[in-house]
Amino acid sequence: MERRTTLDIVICTYNNAALLDRALAAISAQRIPSGVEWQVLVVNNNCTDETPQVVEQHERRNALPLRMVCELRQGLTAARVCGVRNTAGEWIAFVDDDCLLAGDWVEQAVRFAAEHPRCGAFGGQVSPEWETPPPPFVLNHRYAYACKYHGETAHRRPWLAGAGMVVRRDALDACGWTEKQFLADRTAGRLVSGGDMEIGLRIAAISEVWYNPACKLRHVIPQRRMSLDYLRRIVRGLGASRHNASALTWRGSYAGWVLYSAAFSVGFGALGALQLVRALFNTRSGDVPLAFAPVRGWWSAMWEMSRMDAEERRQLIGCAATSGRAN
Repeated sequence: MERRTTLDIVICTYNNAALLDRALAAISAQRIPSGVEWQVLVVNNNCTDETPQVVEQHERRNALPLRMVCELRQGLTAARVCGVRNTAGEWIAFVDDDCLLAGDWVEQAVRFAAEHPRCGAFGGQVSPEWETPPPPFVLNHRYAYACKYHGETAHRRPWLAGAGMVVRRDALDACGWTEKQFLADRTAGRLVSGGDMEIGLRIAAISEVWYNPACKLRHVIPQRRMSLDYLRRIVRGLGASRHNASALTWRGSYAGWVLYSAAFSVGFGALGALQLVRALFNTRSGDVPLAFAPVRGWWSAMWEMSRMDAEERRQLIGCAATSGRAN
């Protein structure tokens, strides 16, 4: 008897109706192989725009096994938890509302999952689709826009980005994420993205995590996200996320982490200074706030962690370490 694969595509959305419409249209065009049971769940995270109407239109077209739930707690992590708790498939794909899946994305994802029974999570290629031609300072920071290309050969990775991340439900439960989440993710205009890194790292601590280049998607970048101010904020948020993700894999004590973190931030700041000098030398222009945004994000995360409840902090430090941890 043919083994059936169950897959839930979870799309968390907040006031992004136009791009959500495009994302659902791309999913409607998927080529679904036999033996696959799938559905699409939209998690409405307090949207005040036309999101309900967009979902209703796609439901009426009957081209998708689609439904919508609402999550009142604001933030991407809360919305993802809601999505997990309102689905039951063996595999869960977190697809952002501004991501357009290639026509064979589901087919490739299901095939990869079947061929890698020890895999707990995997992700694929993420290429940008710029709404307008991006300025040079944006192209120099493509990583800030979730661009992801690690070659054309599948291989294991230490962690995954959130866009198009596919996780095995059993692995998500076994790593403890469904019961306790430590890192905040994007909340309205707060551009911190540690939540998806936490998922990838915690699963990687107990299971295999892979890059599958056959799963391709396009990440739509609207013009409003290409301003210098936006880039400064998102790069600062990534600096904070890097601090928090590093703390998840730390095997020592909190005191040891503070010493390491302070020393690392010095090197982080020096790297920013070097990048600024290179920019000034090569283009005769550079942006000081942008150059030092990563280390400022790191410092802000250090400060926030110092103010955490001691027990909460003890649970966070090292929760994604691959072997052992200190109290």
